[in-house]
Amino acid sequence: MDTLQVGDPAPEDLGVDQEGNHHKLSDYKGKKLVVFFYPKANTPGCSAEACNLRDHWSEFQEKGYRVLGVSGDSARKQTNFINKFELPFPLIADEDKKVIQAFGVWGPKKFMGKEYEGIHRTTFIIDENGKVEDVISKVKTKDHAAQIL
Repeated sequence: MDTLQVGDPAPEDLGVDQEGNHHKLSDYKGKKLVVFFYPKANTPGCSAEACNLRDHWSEFQEKGYRVLGVSGDSARKQTNFINKFELPFPLIADEDKKVIQAFGVWGPKKFMGKEYEGIHRTTFIIDENGKVEDVISKVKTKDHAAQIL
């Protein structure tokens, strides 16, 4: 797993969101973009993280940030997640894991002594020119907005 590093160009293809809209890096030129990867919609940690970002939405907007969430969930699951928690940002339904792999956040994980392949909870801050400005790999789900802002 080769995770993107600070200074790397971000991938152009950012995937398709819950409404079928295709997102490309060039759509965000001139804006700062937060791309947060989370393992699974509607799980406790992922819900806490998404709600923390939602609760600080006005601060993200004031600072000119756009926000995209990405997981391997289906568009239907992403839509349910958005509706349940009133999330103001789009969620990419990356079922084929192309975006997840392009950012390098898919790999071996351990949980309760078992090893498996999965998404590593990671957030990338991408600058106005499409370069990775910061990588947050130790995400505090309940205080993630503060880590970013």
